[in-house]
Amino acid sequence: MATPRRRTKKKASFDHSPDSLPLRSSGRQAKKKAAEMTDEDEDGGSEKKYRKCEKAGCTAACPVCFASASERCAKNGYTSRWYHLSCGEHFCNECFDHYYRSHKDGYDKYTTWKKIWTSNGKTEPSPKAFMADQQLPYWVQCTSPVCRKWRQLTKEVQLSPQLAETYRCGMKPNAAAKPETSDHCSLPEDLRVSEVSSHWWYSMLILPPLLKDSMAAPLLSAYYPDCVGMSPSCASTSRAACSASPGKLEPSKVAPATPVPGMNRYFQPFYQPNECGKALCVRPDVMELDELYEFPEYSRDPTMYLALRNLVLALWYASCKEALTPPKCIPHIIVRGLVRIRCVQEVERILYFMTRKGLINTGVLSVGADQRLLPKDYHSKSVIIIGAGPAGLAAARQLHNFGIKVTILEAKDRIGGRVWDDKSFKGVTVGRGAQIVNGCINNPIALMCEQLGVSMHKFGERCDLVQEGGRVTDPTIDKRMDFHFNALLDVVSEWRKDKTQLQDVPLGEKIEEIYQAFIKESGIQFSELEEQVLQFHLSNLEYACGSNLHQVSARSWDHNEFFAQFAGDHTLLTPGYSVIIEKLAEGLDIRLRSPVQSIDYSGEEVHVTITDGTGYTAQKVLVTVPLALLQKGAIQFSPPLSDKKMKAINSLGAGIIEKIALQFPYRFWDSKVQGADFFGHVPPCASKRGLFAVFYDMDPQKQHSVLMSVIAGEAVASVRSLGEKQVLQQCMATLRELFKEQASAFPTDPVYQTRASFVPFLLKGHCPEFSPTPCSCLSSKELKEVPDPTKYFVTRWSTDPWIQMAYSFVRTGGSGEAYDIIAEEIQGAVFFAGNKQAFSTNCYRGVSEWGSRSKQDCSILNRICLDQLSSAPQTGKYRIQVKPHFHKIKQKNLAG
Repeated sequence: MATPRRRTKKKASFDHSPDSLPLRSSGRQAKKKAAEMTDEDEDGGSEKKYRKCEKAGCTAACPVCFASASERCAKNGYTSRWYHLSCGEHFCNECFDHYYRSHKDGYDKYTTWKKIWTSNGKTEPSPKAFMADQQLPYWVQCTSPVCRKWRQLTKEVQLSPQLAETYRCGMKPNAAAKPETSDHCSLPEDLRVSEVSSHWWYSMLILPPLLKDSMAAPLLSAYYPDCVGMSPSCASTSRAACSASPGKLEPSKVAPATPVPGMNRYFQPFYQPNECGKALCVRPDVMELDELYEFPEYSRDPTMYLALRNLVLALWYASCKEALTPPKCIPHIIVRGLVRIRCVQEVERILYFMTRKGLINTGVLSVGADQRLLPKDYHSKSVIIIGAGPAGLAAARQLHNFGIKVTILEAKDRIGGRVWDDKSFKGVTVGRGAQIVNGCINNPIALMCEQLGVSMHKFGERCDLVQEGGRVTDPTIDKRMDFHFNALLDVVSEWRKDKTQLQDVPLGEKIEEIYQAFIKESGIQFSELEEQVLQFHLSNLEYACGSNLHQVSARSWDHNEFFAQFAGDHTLLTPGYSVIIEKLAEGLDIRLRSPVQSIDYSGEEVHVTITDGTGYTAQKVLVTVPLALLQKGAIQFSPPLSDKKMKAINSLGAGIIEKIALQFPYRFWDSKVQGADFFGHVPPCASKRGLFAVFYDMDPQKQHSVLMSVIAGEAVASVRSLGEKQVLQQCMATLRELFKEQASAFPTDPVYQTRASFVPFLLKGHCPEFSPTPCSCLSSKELKEVPDPTKYFVTRWSTDPWIQMAYSFVRTGGSGEAYDIIAEEIQGAVFFAGNKQAFSTNCYRGVSEWGSRSKQDCSILNRICLDQLSSAPQTGKYRIQVKPHFHKIKQKNLAG
């Protein structure tokens, strides 16, 4: 058994540098030194005795002790040594002795603090840290618009967000309210305040600021507080356990982050120790590359930046329905000393950077013309966005909020692209495109739902596999074949490790080869049912890829596994994505029926021409049209796209899935499915796989009777030439096979003699208690008969001239790098986004992630905003994908 790691032994509380050791001098020595520093004035008299700060570079000619703890405090007089915290904040040797010497009155207070600091923190609990954390006075800014001066509070006053929000000059928080007799705002500001904003002042700061009671504390309970910019002495950062791991607890001691009150459980903005691969998180204890590029002054000691960045993120997720602004952040910056002024000055820079990067102030926020999210320097820019799908609308909303002029050109007569909700079903909204969210943690869809007050239905894990004939498959068979299915994929993963693109083969071919080799070598013979269940799992893989497996790359079929993934619940957005799309579009300049014909970026500005000859001009253009249209050259670029980009575009496949939704007069499936959110259809043979493989119950409340299913893989081609009624007939034949044993003998009344007359009989009022749920006058056996639907639709995405696809995949011989090549901008003028997936959350990730919420080195929106594009770091990837989770393939494939 491994021995648990223990925290490394702390160093002694003091080093032997001149800055940390007290000067012990006898009275005779003190008198001698004082005499040496005494000068006569012009009149022959002597000035007051004093001693300068010994910190090299400190400009305090006559330091003043802020502590005033000892009865013998030097105040602004002579002391044997001044201890430097910043240029303008010192404490005398007498006050040092008051806390540090065991026989002094303040010793108990210091040792109590030291014990708390040691148990919670990582840094050394020195006397200077004690003074900075416990004795420095707070500074607060007057909230009067005509004043805004900084004032030093008395030492006994504790600063709180409420006090910071309401403070006025002359206010005495701990005293009874008295009418003001003088204009305190007219008093001059302390001269030390003007020095704080200089880089030199910050370089002379001895200790970095550690925030007290930060809003981020509950989310970072597994970290040493002082490693993430928080004070270890506060109750909010108290820890019961610690380890030697730098900045973190050992794995066995890591406690889950405590949610901030009121924060959505899907919001997890920080990585926890030893956690990786979670999309849209930041390391709370490390600056990322683009942060170091933007704030190089924090490269040596990032504590202040981390403290403010972590606070801003926590404040945003605690209240994401309104834009986060500097005035909303400042009251929560609680730290002692002049450094609070510096923090307040820096938080505005940090907040603007995080907004531009897309970490905060995203989603469906709508701000007024006088409340733009970025400074006026950005307001002179103009952008044309081609495509009013989720990606285009999300980008337009964010850029519009920045203050940039945005024009959207959409070829269709509606917005939404591959998001299109059908609200004609009674009591239920059914998405013809996207409606299901795969992985809600940090998903922008979860953020937008929180902003809109929209709830999502969490899918359960149960998914019974029903065979044609009506029998439910034994779960042990399903688990066994699921194991073999994933074993096949594991062998594919091993095979591809040393393979180049030229050695790539189709995924379907490789799986079949491995399967046959396994059968031959093992001698195992699967039953007919087991073979059928394996085909079910393969159909789900085709559903996830959006294509027949014989077109998918065996080398790169799951290329997105290398990127951070969305984790957590799979949910149904019951009101449909249209609620989000419509909110994103509010107030935007959208030109419908405006298909783009050409983009000319050869000049200083970009010229876009639509098919009727109308021209538009802007500084930059963002292209969010489906991949299929780029492949077919629907838009002409001048100069033409590079061979490299065209090769990347053509190396991807434009995947297709279709959907069918049906409404019935009652819920005939309840008795067999028993409340599950979906059930699977075991295909009778390989040629039938992908045809209505999974049926989803679209009403979480189980009141309305609507099922939705999908057509994927080879089945898409088999129904392409069929009419809607023929597809409906095939779907109904499948359902009646799955519920075959439930067919009932109708009553003797002639009106029941045929199935065609059964539903009209109910609808015409023969059953006064008729409702979408079973009525009491019919037996349970009769109610299980599969009736004809009262309403249905069948999608035709492949034939839509402005869509022509569902979502993309990597073709055989291709590579996942193609997505990055497509995302590369051209000459800082033409940008691309939205070309990932459509029917799962990936489609909508094309929405927000591509720029407004990507944590990569340079998001697209960030690059659109920047003028000096060539100087921005380009080391990261531009996308974050959804992890397929094929080990739970039935659970994962909720991409309705």
